[in-house]
Amino acid sequence: MASIRGIDRRIVGVTVLIILFGLVMLYSASAPFSLRYYGSSTSMVLRQALAAVAGVIALFVLAAFDYHRLARLSDVLLIGAFGLTVLTVLPIGIANGRWLSLGFVEVQPTEFLKLALLLYLAAVIDRKGERMRSFASGVVPCLVVLAVIALVVINQPDLGMILLYGVLTAVLLFAGGARPSHLGAIGVCAVPAVYLAVRMAPYRFARLLSFLQPEAYRSSLGYQTLQSLTAIGSGGILGRGLGESRAKLFYLPQAHNDFIISVVAEELGLVGVVFVLGLIGLVVWRAFVVSERAPDRLGRLLAIGIGFSLGFQALVNTGVALGVLPVTGLTFPFLSNGGSSLLVSLAMIGVLLNVSKQGGTL
Repeated sequence: MASIRGIDRRIVGVTVLIILFGLVMLYSASAPFSLRYYGSSTSMVLRQALAAVAGVIALFVLAAFDYHRLARLSDVLLIGAFGLTVLTVLPIGIANGRWLSLGFVEVQPTEFLKLALLLYLAAVIDRKGERMRSFASGVVPCLVVLAVIALVVINQPDLGMILLYGVLTAVLLFAGGARPSHLGAIGVCAVPAVYLAVRMAPYRFARLLSFLQPEAYRSSLGYQTLQSLTAIGSGGILGRGLGESRAKLFYLPQAHNDFIISVVAEELGLVGVVFVLGLIGLVVWRAFVVSERAPDRLGRLLAIGIGFSLGFQALVNTGVALGVLPVTGLTFPFLSNGGSSLLVSLAMIGVLLNVSKQGGTL
């Protein structure tokens, strides 16, 4: 294990800021829900704080652990994360929708699968080198892995995570040298598959309709979007004040999770939203700087994948809150309630810091 000296201090500083900001906003957004269902207004934020501690430990371990060695373990990590994900769709006692109940804690395996898939794809693409320009020997094996994962995850069901996996795969294939014509053909073929996935599940199709016409579904599936827009609009430029959200008082479902950015907008206004998006933007920017200065192709792919994953999730989550995208279930990194999401996001930062250190990025 190498020294952690020389890590990117900008990334560390921004990460600390966003963790602290996230804990404050999660407490504000979750306090009423936590009090009603867990008997304490601090129950949820304390669990998130424990996840943050575990995540920070993972961050420093992975910042010191050579990413080349980590990539050599990518097959094992992918199989392990996939195996846990399979358990969520089996009729067993520990399976609870997208989560596995492990005594005092619940974990979401698809979050760990996200990191494992990123490591696996980066390692495979790096090994294949120029063969990535071949559709049969370069692109297809990666698509087969993605398809197998998607067939399991769609049964949770979690179409939002499948979307993230798919776009992340496409970005890494492009960055790894796959021909744009091949990726374009895959994109065209994916459209009918996505349509079928939406059309064959009545609730997904209804969700799409409610996105297109939220007013027509204001008492059902369009309710969240309308309440989110109301919260955002009422915040104005400076917001109502920290802790003063009305939406979180059970008007906006999932205020502490999928729609936490709506609470940020209501309490801290446009200024608060710009602040948190700016923090995520800084992390993404540093990730791409790290990718440019990475010592090798593997490091470049990992940095690109990490930066894209965090940025994509934040943009999609914000788009859902603003009503410009249908509800996907993707969390806002570092802010939304969910220990698995926070732990994996911090683990990603750890890998990014290791690439940065080896590339001399300060």
